[in-house]
Amino acid sequence: MKFSIKEITPYIIAIATFVFVSLAYFSPVLQGKKIQQSDITQFIGSSKEIKDFRKENNQEPYWTNTSFGGMPSYAVSTYYPNDFIKKIDKLLRFLPRPADYLFLYFFGFFILLTVLKVDWKLAIVGSLGFGLSTYLIIILGVGHNAKAHAIAYMPLVLAGILLVFQKKYLLGFIVTALAMSLEISASHIQMTYYLLFLVLIFGVFQLIESFKNKEIPHFIKSIGILLAAVIISIGTNATSLLALNEYSQQSTRSKSELTINPDGTEKKSASGLSRDYITEFSYGKAETFNLFIPRFMGGTRHETVENGELQSFLQDAVNKGLNPKDANYLMQISSMYWGEQPIVAAPAYIGAIFIFLFVLALFLVERKLRNWLLAATIFSILLSWGKNFAFLTDFFIDYVPLYNKFRAVSSIQVIAEVAIPLLGMLGLKALISSDNPKEIKLHALKWSTIIVGGLALLFTIGGTGFFTFETPMDLQIEEQIVGFLDAITSDRRTLFVNDSLRSLLFVALFSGSIWLFLKEKINNNILVIVFAILVLFDLGNVAKRYVNDEFFISARKVDKPFVANEIDKEILKDKSIYRVADFTKNMMADGATSYFHKSIGGYHAAKPRRYQELYDFHIVNNNIEVLNMLNTKYLIFEDGTKRDAVQLNPEANGNAWFVNTLKIVNTANEEIKALDSLKTKNEAVINSKFITSDFSMSFSQDSTASIQLISYKANELMYESNSTVNQFAVFSEMYYKDGWNAYVDGKLTPHYQVNYVLRGMEISEGKHTIEFKFEPTVITKGNTITLISYVLLLLIPFGWFYYEKKKN
Repeated sequence: MKFSIKEITPYIIAIATFVFVSLAYFSPVLQGKKIQQSDITQFIGSSKEIKDFRKENNQEPYWTNTSFGGMPSYAVSTYYPNDFIKKIDKLLRFLPRPADYLFLYFFGFFILLTVLKVDWKLAIVGSLGFGLSTYLIIILGVGHNAKAHAIAYMPLVLAGILLVFQKKYLLGFIVTALAMSLEISASHIQMTYYLLFLVLIFGVFQLIESFKNKEIPHFIKSIGILLAAVIISIGTNATSLLALNEYSQQSTRSKSELTINPDGTEKKSASGLSRDYITEFSYGKAETFNLFIPRFMGGTRHETVENGELQSFLQDAVNKGLNPKDANYLMQISSMYWGEQPIVAAPAYIGAIFIFLFVLALFLVERKLRNWLLAATIFSILLSWGKNFAFLTDFFIDYVPLYNKFRAVSSIQVIAEVAIPLLGMLGLKALISSDNPKEIKLHALKWSTIIVGGLALLFTIGGTGFFTFETPMDLQIEEQIVGFLDAITSDRRTLFVNDSLRSLLFVALFSGSIWLFLKEKINNNILVIVFAILVLFDLGNVAKRYVNDEFFISARKVDKPFVANEIDKEILKDKSIYRVADFTKNMMADGATSYFHKSIGGYHAAKPRRYQELYDFHIVNNNIEVLNMLNTKYLIFEDGTKRDAVQLNPEANGNAWFVNTLKIVNTANEEIKALDSLKTKNEAVINSKFITSDFSMSFSQDSTASIQLISYKANELMYESNSTVNQFAVFSEMYYKDGWNAYVDGKLTPHYQVNYVLRGMEISEGKHTIEFKFEPTVITKGNTITLISYVLLLLIPFGWFYYEKKKN
């Protein structure tokens, strides 16, 4: 197959444009700076031990002991063997981060539009608009890189699926298999799961059309080809998927064995996350207008109105005697955002022009694509309302597989983030095309302008009368400082009106440009140029409000975000193996401590389930016996003068110790409650499921007995024990059945889960060497499947091509 220069020129121009815009938007990367992302900063802390191990040993540890007492590295940072898809991904992400993700947004959407036969010049502009959507930019600002990565490959997956249904079976198979492999390798299962909904909705409408057109054989053939492509893409990622699935069974995303809450009340049975946690970030119904008017709900907590009413009010209050520090504090906590979510980093603004084109497309685009994208948009918005549309949300949580494994239901709006600009671009394509009569186009323009422009006009003129612009916190502050409520709601009204007017102007300008085009006052090239200017100015400026050059700092500070303070330096003088508890932070959302120490806290969205429960029941209540059994040697706390201090815990149990008595329990409830009064130096609690007939319950004391850690690596621990009698040893390491093996003098020996989260084992009298090695079989199994899948990914297209060539 040969391509002429003329055929590939549009792609060269598109790629050059995307590179230029990506680097222009994130221009500080050209100065060697890096973006400071809060989530990535925490990730750097959590992954330091893994990276250090990788550098020193030239292999993967697959385990880290610096977070939550210890956990698999699968969900933190892992390089899997023969991961060739990652190498392809690196080739596509050749720009400095985060410009690489922005480029992927543009490139993927461009391929999707070209598959749908959108003119290349129009496709370039539409792709720029898609990538500059505020939501897609802000997730880069806060460090949700995996989410951005997965979203970027969504359009490529859709392009492959569409090619198959366009009867370009071989090309569609190749694109789908590669794109889906890349999508899965991005490692954000939640986004891939939402993509599945978008594809399923497409499939429903495609089936209806196939039935109407009597093309069921084509539909079945297409589904078969796509299933083969998806199975292969799953296979190419088998190692990571199997490992993550294995860990998920032990994480907070799995069903708890407990039937009680920390306060003793009965726990509602759930196979995933709690309903409140899933729906904590639920979009407000009115907040949906953020898609059209950026600061409809005030924007974010950090928005301000220069020389606004709130600033003037607080200055007057200071002049009348309010402490300036109190005024400054009020300014800091005063949020322009007045929606229902706990916090937002930016409104999910898709663009006034894309919303306008979306409505326009409802009049012009062919039924099959129009109905699919409209249904997908409505579906995603309704589910994004979460607890504000409880009937639908509860149904999905209770009955739709895997839906209860993911939090932040507002994230499902990502479907609308793809569907709205896609349908909008198809609408603009239909408008420019000569296929539709001018009368129909003028009719569509008139009603689109009335609907969308009228809505913006309504909010601009009278929208402030529809809402109170108040939050519960405002009312609390008003009780202390009269006048505060009027000042802050006045500023919110200002933002509301200004951005409503802003959206109205963009709709009016583009609607007017389309009218001139339809009246043949300007040609389609001029219309595309106007479209480009308006889209880039609109979306680019809103995105820059929330992610701009100020986010970038020196690369050194990003790569090494944590600097040891005096307390860290003091603790690090101790070269033994121990854990640190930092009570000055929310330790279950803290990656900083893990950078320097083996923390009893950590930072991760899917924490080890039993450890989270141990924290909820005991650590948060300062159960010293539990802290001791975790070998928590150093405690960091505030000393009363708002300065941090460190305290040595001389009662920490150490790396391993012998106990005299085993307490048998039958349920997880009894197991975790037993820790209320357990004397961990002398006793251990064990579930009866581990007990065999020859199991000893009590052990003789030997005052000379000893057990100590003599060698430490993240994935391999070596101890020496010496005793004149049989002993039961408890190790201050996390029990994880899928990979950790215990060896006594080189012989594989059973070990058990004790004290709810720790390891324990019986050791016979005499002198012994005990080794714990992390040897996960899932890696070997997954690697075999991965290699087979790569072979199929290569052989099937070549075989298919050869067969077709021979047949013809």
